[in-house]
Amino acid sequence: MTTRIASCSCGQLHLTCEGEPVRVSICHCLECQKRTGSVFATQARFAREHVTIEGRASNWSRTGESGGSATFGFCPVCGSTVYWEADGIPGFVSIAVGAFADPNFPPPFVSVYEERAHKWAFAAHELTMEHHA
Repeated sequence: MTTRIASCSCGQLHLTCEGEPVRVSICHCLECQKRTGSVFATQARFAREHVTIEGRASNWSRTGESGGSATFGFCPVCGSTVYWEADGIPGFVSIAVGAFADPNFPPPFVSVYEERAHKWAFAAHELTMEHHA
């Protein structure tokens, strides 16, 4: 069985996930844009019983564009949002894919709120690549 570790930037808050995610998705909603500071969020959903949370987490809840509520777990030291649980999806936890820091993580297969997407968000392949020495 695959084991993956997700953590905040400072490493204080970390999650161990067993098995494969049941869904990997991209969200373009304005709230995810504000929460991440990026133009979209990418998350992996796991059954709650397959996720172990260690370290301290502060929580914050908000109502999303769909009308449902989500509670976000973030590190009180570095501020990284690592995971969240939505009231409309009981028994599952969503984890920020970037928190896995794994370029080989399974790709998303769902994209939501595309009407909010920045027009250039999917044009990364057209950018000039810089190579750092």
